[in-house]
Amino acid sequence: MSRSLAGQIALIPWILLGVVAALGVAAVVLGLSGGADLLIITFGAAIGLVFAVTGALVASRLPRNPIGWIFCAFALLAGLGSLGDAYIPYEGGLPNRAWVAWAYEWFINAFTPALIALSFLLFPTGRLPSARWRPLMWTVLLVSVTHAASAALAPGALTEYPLENPAGIEAAGWLRTLAEISLIVLTAPLMLLCAASLFLRLRRASGTERQQLKWFAYAAALLVLFVVAEITTSTIMGEGGRVIEAATFLIFAVVISCIPASMGIAILRYRLYNIDIIINRTLVYGSLTLMLALVYFGGVTVTQALFQTLTGQERLPQLVVVASTLVIAALFNPLRRRIQSFIDKRFYRSKYDARKTLEAFSAKLRDETDLDALSEDLVGVVRETMQPAHVSVWLHPDPALKNKKKRAAIRESGHDA
Repeated sequence: MSRSLAGQIALIPWILLGVVAALGVAAVVLGLSGGADLLIITFGAAIGLVFAVTGALVASRLPRNPIGWIFCAFALLAGLGSLGDAYIPYEGGLPNRAWVAWAYEWFINAFTPALIALSFLLFPTGRLPSARWRPLMWTVLLVSVTHAASAALAPGALTEYPLENPAGIEAAGWLRTLAEISLIVLTAPLMLLCAASLFLRLRRASGTERQQLKWFAYAAALLVLFVVAEITTSTIMGEGGRVIEAATFLIFAVVISCIPASMGIAILRYRLYNIDIIINRTLVYGSLTLMLALVYFGGVTVTQALFQTLTGQERLPQLVVVASTLVIAALFNPLRRRIQSFIDKRFYRSKYDARKTLEAFSAKLRDETDLDALSEDLVGVVRETMQPAHVSVWLHPDPALKNKKKRAAIRESGHDA
């Protein structure tokens, strides 16, 4: 590949980024003037922009890795979807709404899950885990094309919007059933199998590839935690107002954006080994936040119940709230140290043992004066903490000390004489 051709190819993802940004802006402007749901439109435009930026960075630097191009295609679909969400329900109606909804029906719904599944299957190297996964890749493509064709020609109303399919074939009602089945197969078993390939890679991987997969696993864990927390909160507290809904969408957008961002960091290997520090800090401060929140709200609830029983007043004095806050502040550092120690012992045992070994050696270094014993201790520490194949210590002779010994030997010989 010539340098000029490589430069032209590297320019394509940035052009697609500009197109996605323009589609997002157009969708938001159209939604503002047409009374559409701005939360849905803004969410889709933001997600598309994140995928577009990540895809442009990966595709321009590593054009042979298909993940970058998959992200660019996904971003383009997200941008078109946002524009469709603003165009189709526009108040007063816009021309060819039915055809736009028709394209949305089969084009976006069919190929968006297929692109996600393929990105799981090819991450992080851009190649399949092994040749045995090739039938799954072709099955994903075949099912997505089947859904696109059947959804495009299925008669009756469209599933996303209450509009008749302008290209539907009345005599082929079975196409609707085929479209529904193919979409279920594509979004459930096939995507799960593609996601399972990542965990199989993680079990077998080592070195750089393992660190790359850790980045994705971290982002996926954040998404799972958010979904569980959102379902639990909705079940306990019920549906919130518009502000709560907007805040939930914002957090969800940030969490979803972590998926392409983490994959891009992993592929480009930017600060790759920082993932261990990030995971450690997340475990520590996440556990600390949860425990402090439980202590605070539990203490306030119990105090309020006792205060109401004793005095008959429902509102707590301000002094009690201030005292609870001071207790939380006092517990922060001791609790953080205990949680850090527990997590290091439980999940980072080798590093924890290495740190303890170095601390013991540092203490001994202050008191030890025997150079030979100190050398043996140093070799033992290096062997225990770094576990090299071979270790030895070579001490460079001190010329000053050597000359001093020589002069002392001369003086002794002269005195004996």
